[in-house]
Amino acid sequence: MKKTINTVCIYCASSNQIPQKYFEAAKQLARIVAGAGIHIVYGGGGSGLMGQVATTAMEHGGKVIGIIPAFMKAANWDHPEVQHMHVVADMHERKRKFIEQSDAIIALPGGCGTFEELFEAITLKQLGRHTHPIIIVNVDGYYDALLMMLSKAVEDKFMGEHHRDCWSVITDPTTILEAIENAP
Repeated sequence: MKKTINTVCIYCASSNQIPQKYFEAAKQLARIVAGAGIHIVYGGGGSGLMGQVATTAMEHGGKVIGIIPAFMKAANWDHPEVQHMHVVADMHERKRKFIEQSDAIIALPGGCGTFEELFEAITLKQLGRHTHPIIIVNVDGYYDALLMMLSKAVEDKFMGEHHRDCWSVITDPTTILEAIENAP
């Protein structure tokens, strides 16, 4: 049965200090998603991979929806060109809205915020609170250590073997649409 994917949530870094290869992956991903007519929900930021995803998607005719906490908006961390910007009370509401407003979740490389969002999405899927495909984009081995940790959790029975089906991993952003379609 073919999944209907209208909107994806993209978790990713806000840092501008990261290597260029991550920006290139974000551009590829955003072009493909926007080109497929799929809307993007993201953290609303104007810098780092967040800004790159939003800018590239809009340049390619995509609809981008930012969800940003009020304190980040007050600090002017929002993307000034995103027309659909939702200001929420806090990070908890932001994460809830990410899942509520999307049909699939994509994790590009990022830091603690990205990890935390990804783990919450995986946990909620394990608990049956959503069934969205979760795709981890492992650019140049970025997520190798995290994937080893998840495997160790399964091996040592902190998670069941069936929990491996909560996420999929790709290394090439150009395969994102196929990955979403084939996700468990």
